[in-house]
Amino acid sequence: MILCYRGMRERTQTTKGHRPMSRIVPDIDTLDQHLHQLEFHPEIYCPVCCPHCGIGTLWRHGDYYRKADRERRDGDRLDPVPIPRYYCPGCRHTCSRLPSGIAPRRWYLWAVQQAAIAFVLGGRSFRRSAGKCQPNRRTISRWWQRMKERFALHSFHLRNHFPALGRHASISSFWPACLEQMSLVDAMTWLDRDGVVIP
Repeated sequence: MILCYRGMRERTQTTKGHRPMSRIVPDIDTLDQHLHQLEFHPEIYCPVCCPHCGIGTLWRHGDYYRKADRERRDGDRLDPVPIPRYYCPGCRHTCSRLPSGIAPRRWYLWAVQQAAIAFVLGGRSFRRSAGKCQPNRRTISRWWQRMKERFALHSFHLRNHFPALGRHASISSFWPACLEQMSLVDAMTWLDRDGVVIP
């Protein structure tokens, strides 16, 4: 096993009451970038500490695999994609972090989700939106329903970081303004840093 230790200074910042572990490793937006980083810089995935007990010494503990590549229609997909797993010798729990391009608990990449949501925000029906991008209308409808359910919480946290978004009170004006300023994955990365459940 590979020992992953980030130093005493970082460890002392992770006692009880610390912020939850960020599940997203930023600036790795494509699966090709993810595989490159895993090969040449795997240490960037190692959490600062165990999210369960706060110990700052973690061991590399193999990989688990995600199906995330649904974009390529030429049959040259990258699935399944390895995600590194880490083991805490203190509490014996495992944890992992995802590259920013892969959404937690969803099969489609953030870029696909952003395209679908943009069609809905532009006034297209779920059926017409599904005709323009890969997910079917039920999947897009589910994403939109989830965004509506989490709107108050998500908009509150994003406005804390980007006060100009406070001028947009409704979901139909907030998300277009937000997506003009940043990508959906960047917005979700900010929320993840705040410990907000996403998507």
